[in-house]
Amino acid sequence: MTTMDAAGQKSFVLLQIGDRRFALSADIVAELAPPVRLHTFPHTSPSVAGVIVRRGHIVPVYDSDSVLGGKPSSAHRFYLIARRRVDKTAEFGAIPVNGECELATCEMLPPPAECPAYITGTLAIAGESLDVLDLEALVPSSSSS
Repeated sequence: MTTMDAAGQKSFVLLQIGDRRFALSADIVAELAPPVRLHTFPHTSPSVAGVIVRRGHIVPVYDSDSVLGGKPSSAHRFYLIARRRVDKTAEFGAIPVNGECELATCEMLPPPAECPAYITGTLAIAGESLDVLDLEALVPSSSSS
């Protein structure tokens, strides 16, 4: 299902990661969960900070701060849980967010030239330009790296 209106506008969740605001397509967002205990364990996945247990499921928490150039923060307010494709299946993953999230409907503009692969476009909202994240490119699966 795509949340797009007749004018070609689409719904996005606006979120705060570190010092920056980004957008993520509302189509893939499952929920905004309150902060719960992050379980860490020895592993070799550099993009995984740990896991949380949500609704009886183990959900990997991605270290988006290191990819987006921010410094890791232990003081996040929520986990944004979204679906992403891994190989041919869909799984849930979480991104720690440390600010208010909001829903916006607007038209996505093309990404700026020379931008990272995890930026799929930009949104112009109230005089602010927000990068739209591609969760699959932001946190590639081990089979695609």
